[in-house]
Amino acid sequence: MSKHDTPLLDELEKGPWPSFVSDIKRQAEKKPECWDILGQLELSYEEKITHWKHGGIVGVFGYGGGIVGRYSDMPDRFPGVAHFHTVRVNQPSSKFYSTAKLRAICDLWEKYGSGMTNMHGSTGDMILLGTTTEHLEPLFYDLTHELKQDLGGSGSNLRTPACCLGKARCEWSCFDTQAICHHLTMHYQDEVHRPAFPYKFKFKFSGCPNDCVASIARSDLSVIGTWKDDIQIDQAAVQAYIKGEYKVNGGAHDGRDWGPFDIDKEVLALCPTNCMRMNGDELQIQTSECTRCMHCINVMPRALKPGKEQGATLLVGAKAPILDGAQFATMIVPFIKIDPENEFQEVIDFIENIWDWWMENGKNRERTGEAIQRIGLPSFLQIMNIEPIPQHIKEPRSNPYVFWKEEEVEGGWDRDIREFRKRHAQ
Repeated sequence: MSKHDTPLLDELEKGPWPSFVSDIKRQAEKKPECWDILGQLELSYEEKITHWKHGGIVGVFGYGGGIVGRYSDMPDRFPGVAHFHTVRVNQPSSKFYSTAKLRAICDLWEKYGSGMTNMHGSTGDMILLGTTTEHLEPLFYDLTHELKQDLGGSGSNLRTPACCLGKARCEWSCFDTQAICHHLTMHYQDEVHRPAFPYKFKFKFSGCPNDCVASIARSDLSVIGTWKDDIQIDQAAVQAYIKGEYKVNGGAHDGRDWGPFDIDKEVLALCPTNCMRMNGDELQIQTSECTRCMHCINVMPRALKPGKEQGATLLVGAKAPILDGAQFATMIVPFIKIDPENEFQEVIDFIENIWDWWMENGKNRERTGEAIQRIGLPSFLQIMNIEPIPQHIKEPRSNPYVFWKEEEVEGGWDRDIREFRKRHAQ
């Protein structure tokens, strides 16, 4: 394998930012197959089509997921990537690695693969890019037996659960994201490794409404920390912000001097529901109108923090554009306690109710959110035995029609019709 002329890719090395092209060239000095990665990509840039072909199932014994088969459609021209499979490695909760573990994984990948990695892709897993079919089983054996590290999910299965830093590093976290992420990863090993769903299913856990893992946009079940009671207010600290004694946004800024802090302009006026006001020197928040957007807490972290009655909101159905356009998750359960002592059983029950329905009724390659969109949210809530509440409504109804099911009308329709006819006959 030799170097290829890559004038288009070379453009990506210009400018102040780090370049993946430079990284691959550096790696190619040790792993020559990386030259063929660049050569094939350059050709794709020229022709504006991919040269990774579809088809071909590859994996390791006993697992249906974790390995993503990659085959070049030009193996004679680029033999180094004739097969160049991707391995997904299940990341630890919050991606807390020791340097020793990272070095061991990288050493293993230098031995069996291209040495190229992706830290971390949108899947959440650590991605090991590029190995051959004959190297998969020895890699898997060493990864699981020597490093005690498992494969993540791929295909129509439960994808590797992911979470934010949670209570390990964040004072705003309303539940232990790492505990539930680890527990559900272990609890659903069969669902992670052996695809049995209509399509993929993702859990993501964010400890507070800042949603640092973007669960509301990327997961079929989004668990976002929240609270039921009042935001905790330190009135002395509020005055310290107003007087300029504390820096706003925890001191984070873009290098410009924005002048003195203006609580009316920077906090009160930006509240989406106008639930905040200053009453003299006292900040007041009307909890019934607060949507937990976190803006005020982010701006004045020394003065405000989440309430004490904490739990999570459950949202269902986010996805990227596959069959239909991209969509955010829909709020289904406004508040639920996250109970580690009960091994998160309430959340597990909720998950399995969804799966029971989706696995029976979902179409091939139809995400949960698309199935809900197809049958309608009212039908989904009924299936889940959840009473509709105002928070489920996107907008007020715009037609005068009300439909009743026969069993919802006492005595049934027949009796009502008979009585109606009898009255009018008289």
